[in-house]
Amino acid sequence: MEIERWERSEEISDAEKKVIQEIWSRVYANCEDVGVSILIRFFVNFPSAKQYFSQFKHMEDPLEMERSLQLRKHARRVMGAINTVVENLNDSEKVSSVLALVGKAHALKHKVEPIYFKKLTGVMLEVIAEEYPNDFTPEAHGAWSKMKTLIYTHVTAAYKEVGWAQ
Repeated sequence: MEIERWERSEEISDAEKKVIQEIWSRVYANCEDVGVSILIRFFVNFPSAKQYFSQFKHMEDPLEMERSLQLRKHARRVMGAINTVVENLNDSEKVSSVLALVGKAHALKHKVEPIYFKKLTGVMLEVIAEEYPNDFTPEAHGAWSKMKTLIYTHVTAAYKEVGWAQ
């Protein structure tokens, strides 16, 4: 699984880490609602991603998805994992460890194709930019783009480590 040139993780500067953490503190204050918005947009834009979720793979209606307790629970888990990464941006080993666990679980247990992480993190950026437009300056967008790449790079490294074969 070759990582495209632009997907190599770029170093996130201290100033960029601060921007990410400041925006995230506002996002995480509404963690469940934002997480549900991210997942609903993800599933609407990429319906094939629902195949990995027996509890809501047949749901088409976004309102039905929004009411799903299983979807809400998964949204909290996703947001919790991202929160751990954001809180530990100054501890690269912790970030690597958390994302390796996520990657390995999704590769081995859930059999999720790694491309869905790229799609999900892209949707995450869209939703955050829309919900927090005053905070999402060009500098913030650049910092969050690096964060998106960091997540995808670490998760796909875990896939590679466990010998993922498509």
